[in-house]
Amino acid sequence: MSDTPSERTYVLGNDPEELVRLDRQAALIDRPTRQLLQAAGIAPGMNVLDLGTGLGHVARIVAEFVGQAGSVVALDNVAGVLDAARHRTEEGGAMNVTFSQGDVTTWRADTPFDAIVCRLLLFHVADPVAVVRHHLQNLKPGGLFVAIDYDIGASRTEPPIPAVDDVIGWVDAAFRAAGAWPRIGARLGVILEEVGLARVTSFGLQTYLPSRTPAGAALLAGVAHTLAPTIVQHGIATPEELDLPNLQQRVQDAVRAVDAVVLPPTVAGAWGYVPAPS
Repeated sequence: MSDTPSERTYVLGNDPEELVRLDRQAALIDRPTRQLLQAAGIAPGMNVLDLGTGLGHVARIVAEFVGQAGSVVALDNVAGVLDAARHRTEEGGAMNVTFSQGDVTTWRADTPFDAIVCRLLLFHVADPVAVVRHHLQNLKPGGLFVAIDYDIGASRTEPPIPAVDDVIGWVDAAFRAAGAWPRIGARLGVILEEVGLARVTSFGLQTYLPSRTPAGAALLAGVAHTLAPTIVQHGIATPEELDLPNLQQRVQDAVRAVDAVVLPPTVAGAWGYVPAPS
């Protein structure tokens, strides 16, 4: 991928409010995540690596899919978040998940995995192609790599609402200013092909939220709130334009006024296989 800024950080942070937002987000995309993992072929008995596990949402889904005959190693570089994920997983009774602290750009496994999964990780790394290529060494021959990520470019309302389009535009621009890839979901298949994976498949799942459902306004306002410092710093919008205390209600009122359907970012997935030795 091109147009890479010189520095990148995880712009969303890990403060308590952000972790609450991540829980809400995970609930909203739980079903498409499960459908994509199932379509990709995550199955009982597999040993799987979950990259950038965060609060462990995907690791626990994968643990269900692989069952007690399989296992999951969940990798993240933030100790406090890993502690929370470990606690939640133990409380939930998933005994086939272990957690490891490490950098996804350099971490190496002692024993290769049957599959590697990542969700909303490539969105935030400086060089998505390099990260995927690095982890090919952590897969067995014939092993499966599954990437799930957002395509913010698909976000809109129907009918269009200019005020909501503004907020979506602020979020997209802020992610770009911070060095993220807000539309990377559309390119996941291209990335997997570029690193040499075979039989690459890619498609996306789109949720439609009716006006009576507050989830769309909450999702959009929540991420705008988290990105507000970046939005203001880069001159994308002023604090007065953001009007954070009233942003969610403004979006919800605008949606209800025209009975609009909110389309949050597409949850895109792509997967491919390490070619077997000839």
